[in-house]
Amino acid sequence: MSKPNLHIAIGILLHHGKVLVGWREVSQHQGNKHEFPGGKVEEGETPVEACRREIYEEVGIGLHDWQAFDFIRHEYDDVIVNLHLFQAAVPDELLNEIQPPWAWYNRDQLLDLNFPKANKAMLKRLYWQRYIKISDDLSALAQISEQQLMYWRTEATPEKIKDLAECNINLLDKLIVNIELWKQLNSIQQQGIGAVHLKQAQCMQLKKGDLKIGCRYLAACHDLISALHAQSIGCDAILLSPVLPTETHPDAPALGWEQFEMIAAQLDIPVFALGGMKQDNLIDAQQHKGYGVAGVRFF
Repeated sequence: MSKPNLHIAIGILLHHGKVLVGWREVSQHQGNKHEFPGGKVEEGETPVEACRREIYEEVGIGLHDWQAFDFIRHEYDDVIVNLHLFQAAVPDELLNEIQPPWAWYNRDQLLDLNFPKANKAMLKRLYWQRYIKISDDLSALAQISEQQLMYWRTEATPEKIKDLAECNINLLDKLIVNIELWKQLNSIQQQGIGAVHLKQAQCMQLKKGDLKIGCRYLAACHDLISALHAQSIGCDAILLSPVLPTETHPDAPALGWEQFEMIAAQLDIPVFALGGMKQDNLIDAQQHKGYGVAGVRFF
């Protein structure tokens, strides 16, 4: 006998770095577990229409602007689920309309919650380490800690592509590469890469729907306009720079922590401080609405 094959629409709701999570009752499939809001796609509905309806029925808020996030197919012992994932930011004015038992969790907390197995991939994408090391040396990837990711700042040359092909595939999920290099990788390598880096100019040329569904993007931004644009097209996080003066770019005007906070406070995705950063600056970044820090010299 064939298993039921269900299509489920799920909403990833974001608010200033936090994610909305609920709890499945014991009587439900995969009960006694945490969950993201959503439900079955009914006949005649598109997945995004189902997501919009389910969020209104379950959470109590009506959101129109949804961004495609991912598609996951998972086979349980008793059923096959096709998860159509969408994300949206919840504005301040709707917070009081959210119904219990939904609650906000920091991204770090998501890893400690008891989600169904089908949610493993989306949890991995939602969680970001707090530190990003920037290096032109790929061999440094093997030495970074569990609290770090590494952005390999290099050109997309045949030699670099060969170097990456020889890299331990189990380390790729901690590696960030530029989009030109990523496009030249095979599909297995592309799926393994931790995130794709976009320069500000590249980001500003893209519009909603241009990003590949299921791929995690990190955009370099230098002002509020580019930061808001990165979020609007579906980027998962941004590097905001330069926060402090740097030796490598001494003539570049620094944002300062006050300007950094002004920008970060208007975003719902993680914001990493870049420029003059040391590891100890993580506390400063978090005190000014940031998520993490990135740097070259002191990481």
